[in-house]
This record gives sequence, structure tokens and C-alpha cells, in this order.
Amino acid sequence: MIDLQKAIKDKSSLVGRAYEFARTAHAGQTRLSGGPYINHSLAAAESLVRWGLDETTIAAGLLHDTVEDTTRTTEDIEREFGKEIRFLVEGVTKLGKVKYRGEEEQADNIRRMILAMAEDIRVILIKLADRRHNMATLGALPPQKQKRIAVETSEIYAPLAYRLGMQSLSGELEDLALPYTHPKEYHWLVEHVRERYEEREKYMKTIRPAVEKVLHDSGIKPIALDFRAKRYSSLFKKLQRYDMDIEKIYDLVAFRIIVSNVEECYAVLGAIHKLWPPAPGKIKDYIAMPKPNGYRSLHTTVIGPDGHFIEFQIRTKEMHDEAENGIAAHWAYEEKKGDKGYIQRIASFADKRELAWVEQLRAWQNEFAEPKEFLDSLKIDFFKDRIFVITPKGEIVDLSQGATPVDFAYRIHTTLGNQCSGARVNGKIVPLDYKLQSQDVVEILVQKGKKPSASWLNFTVTGYAKKKIKAALRGESGLLKKSSLKTELRITSEDSIGVLKDITAVISRSHLNILQIHSGSERNGRFHVLKITIDTADRDKISKLLVKLKGIREIKEIEYRLL
Repeated sequence: MIDLQKAIKDKSSLVGRAYEFARTAHAGQTRLSGGPYINHSLAAAESLVRWGLDETTIAAGLLHDTVEDTTRTTEDIEREFGKEIRFLVEGVTKLGKVKYRGEEEQADNIRRMILAMAEDIRVILIKLADRRHNMATLGALPPQKQKRIAVETSEIYAPLAYRLGMQSLSGELEDLALPYTHPKEYHWLVEHVRERYEEREKYMKTIRPAVEKVLHDSGIKPIALDFRAKRYSSLFKKLQRYDMDIEKIYDLVAFRIIVSNVEECYAVLGAIHKLWPPAPGKIKDYIAMPKPNGYRSLHTTVIGPDGHFIEFQIRTKEMHDEAENGIAAHWAYEEKKGDKGYIQRIASFADKRELAWVEQLRAWQNEFAEPKEFLDSLKIDFFKDRIFVITPKGEIVDLSQGATPVDFAYRIHTTLGNQCSGARVNGKIVPLDYKLQSQDVVEILVQKGKKPSASWLNFTVTGYAKKKIKAALRGESGLLKKSSLKTELRITSEDSIGVLKDITAVISRSHLNILQIHSGSERNGRFHVLKITIDTADRDKISKLLVKLKGIREIKEIEYRLL
């Protein structure tokens, strides 16, 4: 790992020259937090050092804001540091110019990131380092800007870090965003969880000697044995699934055991289970079957003394480094003598398997012409919680949580999806709307010449599957008529002047079109029944619309049906 302070002091080194250039360029500039601007550049560089990046990337990290926030130009950068650093700084500058202002702009922003990733992943790593420090100093900004940047971080940058395998950074970004995206919930967590954390940590300290003894008796010498508190953001997500009932959360604090090799990982698992019985269904082997982002570890939850549940995470040092630094841990380096005689570490290549999903994402995004469609699908298909299921040949398939056999079939091949007639999961026939779980073995049954059913659109969850179903129905069999993309609202309201105007205004503001309005007969002389046909069958949009319509005082009842 590079010693940043030592490198900065060496005025002949690449990092030292970059620091002097950035310090001079930012001279006299201060951040809203009050500190000199160069402190931000240094913080970004420190993150890149911690992630194990090369001198070129660290130098670009020091320079990443000079083009956007000073009078220096990209030509100046190239003249002083060469084309490679100019390319990296230019890439970060382009990403910084597109802000989170709405769906179209956000989609374009993500497209830019995808293209940048496919060309050079280091552009994104510098951007993540920049965002990490910006989030740490977010309190100095106006409230409206705080919220925008926090939402962008939570929805785009934290999931992106996760997909790159940078678990620690992803969690840190989500923790930094939570006080601004959900301030009330955050303060509730701080108020209600601190004592529980302290109780759990105290409990962990009491059982630690027993863990150390069973490992010693088994001939295992761990590299590290500690415990960590669950992040507030992770806890918040879990509490949302349990109606905010803190009593149902058992893994507030988890043991982490780091050992020398894979064999010792499984030996530790056996030793822990010899000490305390595992909780049913709580053993997860991410070593034999890594997560789609490359995460590897053994997880087990046991029933410890006094009936308390205890979570253990067991991994090697290499796995731990990968979990912390993700894709950055896979850079390989070669040492090279620079033109001024200093030794320079150059990033020579990254594990191509780690970048496979980036290439897939780059090709996939060209399937969607409309920015909104692209954005909606991206949030589901790539950034939503993931599951991984297994083909009959033992291949792992990465899918969105809630995916069905039909989503799986289209993920494998369009023809398999179109001809899907049934599915076996773990050897048993299941309905096509069955919700798949991680580690399910999925086999698709096909019927040659079969076409997809329009009803599949009601339960598939991935945008890719929905797009292929619609294409097949329209292009091959014509089964998907425009009428199947309509909804009829049946609204019972008081007979009041202006109520129809209020209703149509709400529908219009929801970016939906009214295709037909029919006014029914009065009921009890006081109420009208309106039947309004709108141009969507999207249940999520309809649900949001109903919430807005129920805010109109005169409306007493709303029903809907898909046409």
C-alpha cells in the first residue's frame, strides 16, 4: 500500500506532483464546511490508497476537481501528467456535471456511468471516493441539497458500490445518507438501538472466551476474531420487514472470524456448531456459492447461552479484503521505473470475470430507448436486492428478489422464455408465478411453438422479461392489444361542482392520459358514479394514483379493474 504522506512529500513522484498541482489550483478555495478545498482532494486520495489503487489513479483522485472548480483545463492536465490521467479526470468531471434532477436526467447520468465503467472502472472508483467524502461533510450544505445528494447516494452510488463488491463502502454510504433520507426513522433508531447494541456487545464479550477455547481445542488459530455492530441502514431495512419491531432482530451484533484458508473456514463452522446448535435454515455458504457481486463467506446463526441467537461470519483474509474493497482488490500491479527515476506501480489488468456484469449492463441498456423505461428497469433488474438460483447444469443465475420461473427463463434465453410451459424447482412442479429463493434449482419445461401469455405481465418482476413478453405478444401473435394496457377507475363521489375537474387534474399531474369518462346514475340523490378509463395497467402507478385521489374530500369510494 502506498504511503500517501510520504508520496506527497516526494515532489518528483507522480503523486507528489499531482498534489502540488491541485494545491496550487485550489489555493484560496474553501469548502462550505469551512476547510481548505485541498482537504477534499486529499480525502478522496486517501480512500483510493485504502482500496489499494495505483499511483495513476491516486494522482487522478487528487486532481479530480481541478478542471471543474478551478481555471485549469484538461489540456493543462495532459501537458503535466499525460493522456491517461487526463482521461480519468475528464471522466470524473463529466459524471459530476449531471445531477439528480428527475427521471430522464437520472437515467442519462446512469448511462454515462455505465459507459465510463466499461471504458475504465477507475473513473467510477474515483467518483465513489469523491462521493464518500462529500457525504461525510454533507451537513454543511442547505437542507434541499442535502436531501437530493443523499437520495442520489442511496439510490445510485451505494448500490453501485455493492455491485462492485465494495460491501463496506456501500454500507458506509447508506449510513451517511440515512439521516437525510429518513431523518425521523434515523433518530428513532439512534434513540432505541444504542442500549441494545451495548447489551449485545456485553453479551458477546462474555461468550468470546468459549469461542476462543473451542477454536484452540480444534487446532485453529484465527488471524482475527472480533464482533461488529449491524449498520443503522441495514437495521432500518430489516426493521421495515418486521413492522419496526426491534424484538425480532437477532443479529444486532455479529462475530467475525478470519482464518488462513478455506479448509479452516469449514473447520471453524464445525467447531461453532459443536459448541452451540445452529438455528434452522440459518446456514449460508457463500464460499461454495458466492453472491453475484463476488462476496464470499460462511454465515451461520446459532442458539447460544440463555437462548440468544448469535450470528457468525467466517472467511479468509483474502475474502475479507475482497468484501471490504471489492473490485479494487482484484487489480494486479507491475512496478515500473518512471522517466525521472522513481518507481511507479501501474495497474495492468483486472479480473475480467469481475467486470462481466459491467459489460452485460452496457449491452443491456441499449435495449431500452426511453429513459424512464430504462431507469425503472435498471432499478429492478440491477440495483434491487438479488437472489441467485441454479440451472440443472449447475450454473448460477443472478436475478432480482421476487423473480419467478418466467423471469429466470427469459434471463437464460428469449426463446426459452417464450416457449415456457411450466417449471420444476428443486425437483417439484411449481406454478409460473412462484417466487424463487436463493439456491433453488430451476428447470424450465418448454412446449415447442408455444407463445407467452399476457397474464405473465401481472407477475414477472424484471423489466427485461416484461419487454420480451410484450414484444412477442405484439410482434408474433398480436395478443397484446392496446386495450390490455388500460384501467377503468370506478369513482363514487359527492355531487359537487368542480369535483370532476379536481379528479382530472390529479390524473394529469400523475402523467397519465384519460381515454374515456362516463358519468353513471346518481345514488341516493347525493352521489355520482364516474367511470374513467386511463392509459396504464401498471399496478404501481395505479396504487399511487389511488392514494392521491383519496385525498379529494368529495370522493367516498374508488375501485378499479384492468381492461
